[in-house]
Amino acid sequence: MADIDDKGLLLGRQVPVSEQYAPELLYPIPRCLARDNLGIDGGALPFRGVDLWHAYELSWLDETGRPVSRVGRFTIPATSANLVESKSFKLYLNSLNQERLGDDATACQRICADISAAAGAEVSLELFAPDDPALAGKALPGACLDDQPATWRGGEPDLQQLVPVAGQGMEVHTHLLRSLCPVTGQPDWASVWICTEGGSVEPLGLLEYLLAYRNHQEFHEQCVERIFRDLQAACKPSGLHIQAFYTRRGGLDITPFRTTGKRSPLPRMNRQ
Repeated sequence: MADIDDKGLLLGRQVPVSEQYAPELLYPIPRCLARDNLGIDGGALPFRGVDLWHAYELSWLDETGRPVSRVGRFTIPATSANLVESKSFKLYLNSLNQERLGDDATACQRICADISAAAGAEVSLELFAPDDPALAGKALPGACLDDQPATWRGGEPDLQQLVPVAGQGMEVHTHLLRSLCPVTGQPDWASVWICTEGGSVEPLGLLEYLLAYRNHQEFHEQCVERIFRDLQAACKPSGLHIQAFYTRRGGLDITPFRTTGKRSPLPRMNRQ
C-alpha cells in the first residue's frame, strides 16, 4: 500500500495549487503492492482491463492566452506497473491551468506523455467539450440487487459470503458499494456491475459481500480486483466481467473495469 509517511504522497495533506506546470506532482503507486497481497501474479494476470478516469476540471491556455475548457477521458491499462494516486492527478491537472499548450492535439500529447510516465504504460486521452452529448450517462444493465433483504454486519469482505448456485451465469448491479480511502479513511461511493458466464452466486450473499466493503480500506482499482478474485474463486465462471463506477471527487471519477474476455467497458453513469 501507499506509504502515508512518504512526503511525495499528497493525499491527506494541505497542498497549494501550483501556478506552474508540475508533472513531478504525479504520484505512482505500484500495483504489485496490492496484487501480491491478493495472490495475483502480475506476470500472468487473470484478467484484462482498464481504469477509466473522467477529468471534469481540465483547462489550459491556447497559444493566444485564451483559456480552454475540456472534459478528459483517460484510459490507463490494467497492465500498467502503477496506478496514479488521485489527488496528485488532480493537482497535476491544475498545474496546467496557466500553461500555453496550444490546440487539443498538442495538449493531449503533453498530458498523455506525463501520465504514461507515471503509470509505466501508454495512457490514452480523449477530449470533449463540456456539453458534448457523448458524455451522457447510461443506466446499468442487469438486475438490481438493492431490493434484496441484505444487511450490513460489519467486518471485512469474506469469500464465504459468496455461495455458488446452479446457473449459466448472471448479470447484476448495485448502487450500494462504499469503501474507504486507505490513507484518509474518507468514504468512496460507487455502483458496481457484475456479469458472469458459466457460473453464478446467490444474489443475497453477493450483496452482503459487497456491503462488507463499507469500512474496507483500499483504492478503487484494488477493490475491484479483490471482488474479481473472490468471485472467480467462488463460482469458477468461464467468463467474468466487473466494472465499478465511483462517483467523482475533486473533479475526477474513476471507473475500473476487469474482464476475462474481449468485452469493452460500459459508458459512464449520470451518478458520476
